[in-house]
Amino acid sequence: MSRVSRFLSKGLVQAALVLIGLVWLVPTIGLAVSSLRSATDNAQNGWWNALSAPARLTADNYRDLLDNPRMVQAFWNTVMITVPATVLVVTLAALAAYAFAWVRFPGRDALLLVVVGLLVVPLQVALIPIADLYGKLDLFGRIPGVVLFHVAFGLPFAIFLLRNFFVGIPRELLEAARMDGAGEWTIFSRVVLPLGIPAVASLAIFQFLWVWNDLLVSLVFADPKSAPLTVAIREQTRQFGANIDVIAPGAFLSMIVPLAVFFAFQRYFVQGVLAGSVK
Repeated sequence: MSRVSRFLSKGLVQAALVLIGLVWLVPTIGLAVSSLRSATDNAQNGWWNALSAPARLTADNYRDLLDNPRMVQAFWNTVMITVPATVLVVTLAALAAYAFAWVRFPGRDALLLVVVGLLVVPLQVALIPIADLYGKLDLFGRIPGVVLFHVAFGLPFAIFLLRNFFVGIPRELLEAARMDGAGEWTIFSRVVLPLGIPAVASLAIFQFLWVWNDLLVSLVFADPKSAPLTVAIREQTRQFGANIDVIAPGAFLSMIVPLAVFFAFQRYFVQGVLAGSVK
């Protein structure tokens, strides 16, 4: 009876998790189905009606989307904003986190408190001052300006996250490397960084998703020529209704890339999230 009870309880938990997962996926499934329906069908009834007539589904919306130079340019703008912003944040944060964790220098603790304090500063308060600064530096409306803004506001959390992970590395490893004549750069690149791959991968996923899905910063600092996909999708709204035949495939295409990045680094992401939970 105890075995039966454990089996049933385990089965109930699994069934509940599957049900929650299916409910969570309903909006995504609806978006995918809507992206394969014509504008007329989407205007007449809900997306679930297409499940009874799958022959009416078509890929014309995606062909039209790929033939739209505005949407294609917006997609590449998103890539040119997201990739540098992610690489710069991860690189600079890893170097700064190592310094805060293992390098002794004057004012280290005070500077770390400043970095932690920047976590509570909302980016909305900096939009107007940074916009004025970008106007003077000729960065307003350009991709480098958007990238720098994301880097500036992504670094405090990134440094805090990686520093807490690096502190957990045994001191004996670093002392053994120093006894062998290794310098700080060698210790960082060959000891700390390989051990910190789970945390670095988790940070890269978070930063990539935040920047890829950003709308507010791009609306403020990007002009139409440098606007990312989120802004281009927002512009595809009509005065008296949604341009669903363009918005649905554009939104689904925008979602595919972050999902691919997440599943590619899923193993490292789980390790980074669980790091330090078990001694």
